[in-house]
Amino acid sequence: MKVSVAEAAGLERRMTVQIPADRIESEVDNRINKAAKTVRIDGFRKGKVPVSVVRQKFAEGVRQEVLGELINETYGEALKEKELNPAGMPTIEESKTEDDKSFSYTAVFEVYPEVKLKDLGKVKLEQLESSVADEDISDMIESLREQNAEWVKADRACANGDSVVIDYLGKVDDEAFEGGQAEEQKIELGSGRMIPGFEEGIVGMSAGDEKTIDVTFPEDYQAELLKGKLAQFDIKVREVQEKALPEIDDEFIAKFGVTEGGKEALEAEVRKNMELELENAIQASLKSAAMDGLAEANDILIPEALVKEETQRLKQEMIQQYGQGQDIDLSTVPDDPFSEQAAKRVKLGLLVSEIVKSNELSADEDRVREEIKKIAAGYEQSEEVENYYLQNQEARNGLEMKVLEDQVVDLIVEKAKVKAATKTYKEVMASRQQ
Repeated sequence: MKVSVAEAAGLERRMTVQIPADRIESEVDNRINKAAKTVRIDGFRKGKVPVSVVRQKFAEGVRQEVLGELINETYGEALKEKELNPAGMPTIEESKTEDDKSFSYTAVFEVYPEVKLKDLGKVKLEQLESSVADEDISDMIESLREQNAEWVKADRACANGDSVVIDYLGKVDDEAFEGGQAEEQKIELGSGRMIPGFEEGIVGMSAGDEKTIDVTFPEDYQAELLKGKLAQFDIKVREVQEKALPEIDDEFIAKFGVTEGGKEALEAEVRKNMELELENAIQASLKSAAMDGLAEANDILIPEALVKEETQRLKQEMIQQYGQGQDIDLSTVPDDPFSEQAAKRVKLGLLVSEIVKSNELSADEDRVREEIKKIAAGYEQSEEVENYYLQNQEARNGLEMKVLEDQVVDLIVEKAKVKAATKTYKEVMASRQQ
């Protein structure tokens, strides 16, 4: 077998493999001889068909089958011989039978880049420092009250923050349009869910009031016939409702699993959860900053094949999260919105792998067990959850990868230039949401 490799642009390689004629013919003969013992051909008894007849009838098909298998077989052999590490699947080009009956093909593929890490001491990071203040606890409890509020009838004019029950009829050029009519529709004023000007036009109305308001549909409105059109809506208010916040009593407190200790115990439970949430947010921020710093400090070539694979993975994740169970063809989802993130993921994957290899890192067993305990703590049957992760290697692999990534982050932070930055709880959580 003869193998030659030509470098193309970037990481692309063109590897030409020539398979000797005797290797091909030997396998073809072997299969034809075997077939002669079992094949059925009219005019001959089973097992008595002459090899020459079998060859005449099936040789071409057998040869194509053999060549397909030999391409797969020799591709791996050639990679090993030339010490190449392909990234993604190859494209087979220019396959042909030579004059001497040998067969040659050219496999085109990308290889993994040689990664030489830059000095991690040049990476600059921001380490967040924060704490949960008493004001944050009060705000959170108020938020819990808001979430458990009830709507009650209000005998007054409506204002932003209220809810109204209305009938409405929309018209454009004095003609009613499809989707522009509703009865007993409940709308929260100030929510911004209706077209601009609609909610604002209702503010100040009371139950029983009727009014016509003018609004203009946005230029990017989904209904083509309504884009940018001026419309009139006849509004009738049936009822005005306001939020009634629950008292912080035993019934309210019990909703959050606190059965003793009253408001102080609720505040303690809220603080504990917020501090854990804050700790996770700070760790996530540091990890993100470390990875961003690592990527910025190291400029490497990225195999396009891996970016395409990661793009497909991101599209699949998006469909699983937002597809609402629909069977969506991935090919109908454009690549562009995912390409940049996919390229970043691939780059970081290559850099992290190099750090793991060059520093001979492996997942710390104590940290893996600690992660398992954290996960199990969120379940009533925590012992069963722990045993699941301890006994299920596939589930455990994901945790080991997370721990290994955390160890890489620790290494980057240890060597990087770290600057402390103090932020409030709200600032940290707002940054995480963004």
